[in-house]
This record gives sequence, structure tokens and C-alpha cells, in this order.
Amino acid sequence: MILDRSHAILHHSVLGTTFKGIDHPISTPDVPIHQFRGIKYATVPARFRQSKLVTSYPHLVDATRHGPICPQPDRKSLEEELIGLADCDIPRQVFKQDEFECLNLNITCPAGHDRESQIPVMVWIHGGSNRGCGSSWIYDGGALVRKSVCIGLPVIMVTINFRIGVFGVAANMQLVEDNRTAGDEGVGNYGLRDQRHALEWVNRFIADFGGDPSNVTLFGHSSGAADIVAHLYSNANLTCPLFARAIVQSAIIDHNPPEPHSAGWQMSRALAPLHASSVAQLRAISPEALINVNLPFRAVDDGVFFRKGFKDFLFPHSGSEEHTKGHLDKGLNPLRFAIRKAKSPHPMSGRQPVVPPTSIPGLQPLLIGDCACDSSLWSQPARHWVAPAVVRRIRAICQSITKSSALLNAYEIGSHIFTEDLTEHLLEIVEDARIAWPTECVAQAAQKTGRQVWRYIFDQEGPTQGMPHHAADLVYLFDNVPLPLSPSSSPTAFDDDESLPSLPSSRSTAADMGEILDKTCTMDKLDFMDIDKLSFGSESSFGGWAQPVVDELMYARVRDAMQERWITFAHGERPWDNSHGKVYVFGPEGETGERSSSIFGGRRRQKIWEEVLKPLGMTLVQKVAQELSNGPGLPR
Repeated sequence: MILDRSHAILHHSVLGTTFKGIDHPISTPDVPIHQFRGIKYATVPARFRQSKLVTSYPHLVDATRHGPICPQPDRKSLEEELIGLADCDIPRQVFKQDEFECLNLNITCPAGHDRESQIPVMVWIHGGSNRGCGSSWIYDGGALVRKSVCIGLPVIMVTINFRIGVFGVAANMQLVEDNRTAGDEGVGNYGLRDQRHALEWVNRFIADFGGDPSNVTLFGHSSGAADIVAHLYSNANLTCPLFARAIVQSAIIDHNPPEPHSAGWQMSRALAPLHASSVAQLRAISPEALINVNLPFRAVDDGVFFRKGFKDFLFPHSGSEEHTKGHLDKGLNPLRFAIRKAKSPHPMSGRQPVVPPTSIPGLQPLLIGDCACDSSLWSQPARHWVAPAVVRRIRAICQSITKSSALLNAYEIGSHIFTEDLTEHLLEIVEDARIAWPTECVAQAAQKTGRQVWRYIFDQEGPTQGMPHHAADLVYLFDNVPLPLSPSSSPTAFDDDESLPSLPSSRSTAADMGEILDKTCTMDKLDFMDIDKLSFGSESSFGGWAQPVVDELMYARVRDAMQERWITFAHGERPWDNSHGKVYVFGPEGETGERSSSIFGGRRRQKIWEEVLKPLGMTLVQKVAQELSNGPGLPR
């Protein structure tokens, strides 16, 4: 391999091709960083067919532009909405949409490395469910890679695009036969299989970029984190693991993916307005007509992808009526308040020992956690509920006075609750049932199998919202979001071939910032935001007025702590001391450090999980939460 350091040109010895990339906008002479965009890793032979790995390329590959993304509605990404940026602060990206050409990846790497460098690789799986892409400016790897170099633990970051929405998961019995005829066993899970092919591509070809194919960390957020859980418990991971460890951030886990027959019934309901039933008709529908089809599942238990019995192992079944009633009789009202945020000292641990590799396939070490107020994702539909309707709906779903009373009492919901309190209490149910408790279940199940598990809690306020929320951790991890308390700039209008602007990290100098601005030709002059005029209007996820409470020092403390621990974990070292169940906390108000596992009692409604949700069982609890998060009048 020959690497032209000054021009981001990489001659790939295995593929026999040359990739022409870019110097990343955050690159400096002291810390040069290259980025290779839109590299095709797999092909899609037909709609609703499994993808095929790409292993040959033209003599010269232009990797200076982002590739196409999966078709989706023309809206802000979910992360952009949750973070709460004004439209004028969002960098404008325009991607071509093509369901057959969307399987591509982006590689951000320190310059000047070769096959002998063996740098750890971090592969990011984006969230957003039916929208978003791995090429989003929010996930750009420049700042994270730069930080890794500055702390002496360099990594390569890979972001991937894959099929999402109906394109990534459609399944019915006709498609089972269609896929079998094409030589593929199983059905659906096209997005998951695409991700698996991206990992296979990294495993086979990342070495020439300086990466270590045996040292890959898979990390992701929200629906992307749920995909990682699916990979952890897949048959392929048991027989041929392609990553060494995993980081799961605020996973929205569907504990019960449908089998093909059930998936087909749900799909036929969603597609009824399009009057398509046969495979040929499904393939004839325009992508524009399919992008608004919402399927209530992201994976299919097709008897091929997942390990047998994975659902029973990961999640508790419902308990008996007597068990539920026994806990109800204890009195549960105080439990909801067991989430006060306690302050404690801030010890910072030094470099931790290397994590000993597991000799058992499919038992990769796991770093896992969630954010306070993750249920902000569903705050808008939850606002439309009124108390009597909530009580009726929960009783109808539970089909038991004892069970419904246990749930209603635990979260202090009754027919006469004040309207302003109802949404808060509903979102607590939704948060516990859809993210917080399933996260705990996955962590506990991993420990039972002998996985090494590191638990974290992210309670830090988002810089733009001034309070914790779903996706707040992404602001700190990737360090790409303009900050209210920092110099901000008008967003850059850039096409696929234009460079991504980025705020300087804590390691950046004034000269670094100047170089970034020089490389970003359309950025307007910097200017300070008038804090007194900052407000979050009715379009915000939370509404009302708010003052940002995150100053630059607090932001830098949490950002540095998070980035350094993720990078340390990617290097196969212990991100912190997890002995005796210790957890790591990020926030609130800039707090960081190792804490005793007893902190869960003060930061999360752990007692409710054990005494109410566990006896009810994951199936019932998630059914309640899903209907509440849909809003009234939209049952599934």
C-alpha cells in the first residue's frame, strides 16, 4: 500500500484500486486527518432482496463525495429535531436518494498510516428509525478521530448507510419464497444484513487504511443501538463474529420481533392504501410512495437471523396475578420519586488495564447505558392524552384490575391528575418501558453469559435545550453541534463534494479554527448569540422558555470524559473500573466519574422496574408504552 499523505490518496493493495479522498476540514499539519466518502460496500440486486458484498472497484474511485442514501421523507433528521437547533443553525446537506445505491460507507482516519499501523476501528450505526443516514454532519468522525490522536490512542471511524424503513425490513410469506428462490434463507432484516456486509467489508479491507480488522468496536444510538443488540444475539455473531466489542446508547429495543407470517399481516395493513399484494406489485411501487409507510417493527424473527430462544433469555416473562398483587399491596407511590439527581465527588480514574479477550465467540464486551428523559422522543404525541382516556386505555390493555392498578399507582396516574402533570408521568412509563428498563435487562443478560459489562448513566443537560433529552449524548460524543454559549456561525450550504464545518475541540487552537474557516468557503462571519433572546418555542420538543445552563467549561468536561472513555474502550482497555458494579455518570451539571451501582436508586426508577414492571412482563409493559407513545386514537 502507498499512501499519499498530502493529497488523501490511498492505493489499496488488496483491492487493486486507488481511493481519492479529502483532507478533513478539522485536519491540521500537526494532526492530519483524511476522509474517504461514499465507498460502496454492497449492492442491492432487487427491492426486498439481500445485499451482496462488493469486492472489486474501478482503477480509480472518487471518494470525495458522500454517496446516495436510502429513500426517506424530506425532513430534518430526528436528531436535529431533538437537539433543538433552529433551521438557520443546521448545516444544509443534500443527498441523492437511491434504494439500490445507498449501501456505502465513510472512513475518517488519521493520515500517514498503513497496514502495519493496526489502529482500532469504530463503526457507527446511526439511529433515526425511518430517517437519517450515516453521512449526517452530526455523526461526522473528524472531532472524535482528532481527539483520539491527541490523547495518544488513535482510532479510525467508519459511518455506514444502509436500508431503512420499509426498504430495510419488509417481510411476508411471499417474500420468504422469493428470497429462497434467489438463494437466500430468511426474509426481512435487509438493513441488518446490510450492516453485517459493511462489517464484513471493514474486516476484509480496512487494513490498508491503517485499521486493525480484528479490533472493531460497533457503536450506535437509539434504533441503531437496538440493531447492535440484534447483532449481538444473531446466529452469525455466534459462528463468525465481525466485531470485538460493542457500545449501546439509549437503545429502543423491540423485544418481540414478529415472525414472517405476523410481519406480513402488519405489512399488508400498512400497504393497503397502495393496493399492492404480490411481490411484483410491491416492487413496482415508486420509492416516493413507500417512504411514508410505517411498519411497527424493525426486525423479523425469520428463524435464520437470530439465535434460538434469544427473546426468552433477554427479557422477563409476565408474572402471576398473585405475584403482581403482592407487590401492589406494598404501596408504590413513593417509587416514582426515586430519581432525584444526587451530587457526589468527582474522582477521575487513570488508565485502566487491558480488557482480557474472551475466548468464546459472540460474547463481546459491552458498554451500555441510557439518557435521562430519553422519552422526549415521544413528548409530542404524549401531550394529547387526557387522564380518563389514559386510565381506560391501560385497563383495556392489561385486562386485569390488579395489573393496571399496579402500573397506574406506581406512576401516580389517575382520572383526576392535573393535565400539566399527566404528560410527565406518561413519559416516565414510556421511558422505563421502551429504553431504561430494557437497557437494564440487556445488561443483566449480558453479565449472565459472562460478557464484561460497563454501565453508564447520561444525565447531562443538552447544550441547546438546557435539559437532558434523547440524543443529548451525541452532541458531546461527536462535538459537531454549534453551541449557544460558544461562537456560532451560520451553517454552511454544502453539497456532497463540499467540506463539513466543525467547531474546534478542546484540543484546537485559534489557528486551528482559522484553518477550518479558511477551508469552509461559504461560512459567514462568527458572531455571539444573544443569550437573553434564546427561547424554545412551541415547535420545540419541550416548549416554553429556557435559558441554556451548559457553559463552555461544563461542556468540555463532559465531552472529554465521554470521548476519552469511548476511545479507551475501543482500544481494548477498561474505560473505567467496573468492579463491584460501578457505573460511570455523565451529568447533571457537568458531573463525571465512577459511582457505586447504588446510584441507580437515585437516578432511575429501578425499584419500579423490579417490583412492578418485571412481574407484569416485557410484552405487556411495552404494549402499554407503545400505545401511550403513539398518542390517543392511534392504537397499534
